[in-house]
Amino acid sequence: MITIAVTAENQPETRVAASPETVKKLSALGCTVRIESGAGLRSRFSDDVFKAAGATIAATAAEALAGADMLLAVRRPSLDDVKALKPGAMVIAILDPYSGRDGLEAIASTGASSFAMEFMPRITRAQSMDVLSSQANLAGYKAVIDAASMQEQAVPMMMTAAGTVPACKAFIMGVGVAGLQAIATARRLGAIVTATDVRPATKEQVASLGAKFVAVEDDEFKQAQTAAGYAKPMSVEYQAKQAELVANHIKIQDIVITTALIPGRPAPRLITREMVESMKPGAVIVDLAAERGGNCELTKPGEVVEHNGVRISGPLNLAGTVAVNASALYAKNIYAFLEPMFDKKEKVMKINWDDETVEGTLVSKDGKLVHPSLVTQGT
Repeated sequence: MITIAVTAENQPETRVAASPETVKKLSALGCTVRIESGAGLRSRFSDDVFKAAGATIAATAAEALAGADMLLAVRRPSLDDVKALKPGAMVIAILDPYSGRDGLEAIASTGASSFAMEFMPRITRAQSMDVLSSQANLAGYKAVIDAASMQEQAVPMMMTAAGTVPACKAFIMGVGVAGLQAIATARRLGAIVTATDVRPATKEQVASLGAKFVAVEDDEFKQAQTAAGYAKPMSVEYQAKQAELVANHIKIQDIVITTALIPGRPAPRLITREMVESMKPGAVIVDLAAERGGNCELTKPGEVVEHNGVRISGPLNLAGTVAVNASALYAKNIYAFLEPMFDKKEKVMKINWDDETVEGTLVSKDGKLVHPSLVTQGT
């Protein structure tokens, strides 16, 4: 019998790593799920709902963790939490592996097998396990909703007896999962939407959502995508040409959403102080890359600042502001990852350590860091 622990996340994290739906499914696999009392309240999952789904409610985190075989978490757990587990236990979370290496090494030293869900391979079979996509999708939606509220004017065009209300202009910078959802949401609200990205494959996606694509489409642009689907770092020359195009375009925008991130790197700088100063008073920038330094030069992570009448929001964990949905999707991602590890007839775990999803997300095992990107980083 595998015992799984789920504890309440530290503030300001609002999400939880299990849902009543996944508790029921994990119990069907033969697991005992122990959940700290109150862990799901910020996601509207009460103790009673978890209990009805088959969970055991623990009065404290220590009680939930004691001797458990596995810890499911949203953020990287503390070393004390990992030490409270059974020796060699599994830890599954968004580990933020490129930050705080000492903390990762400390977790590894306990002998725990830790898995970073953000390292999930971008393969068809793993789409249901992809936490970056599930959470970015919600962040892209919420960025537009927040921006629409902050800019203090109507989004769609309205024809009234008193005159016409013009549609607001929204510019989405970075067309990954978050960017695509931002485009779709802004279009649903009635905005005139444009978008930009250095990856040529995104041009057709932007057009399919009814938005206009804006980019310098030269030879470098045509080669600007990695095999994994991420944007490649661009040359200084290309960045200068793209910056000039963006500078001219951004002047007339009411809403700008920036989403550009490359894993393991600081966020690329897309919007300069000068660009902000060229924008209309009342315009809003929502910078989804704030946690990695921001795509806008004036972004302050976790704050809303105003410069020359332009408001710049640098939200941290925007998906967590829609915790009901974010927790439900994250919990499903984890269950989809775990389910193939179980023998459903014998109701025991039989992990295939050579499986692409297991190997791709495994950060530590047998007392040391084992993920290739972290091993290389440490040499």
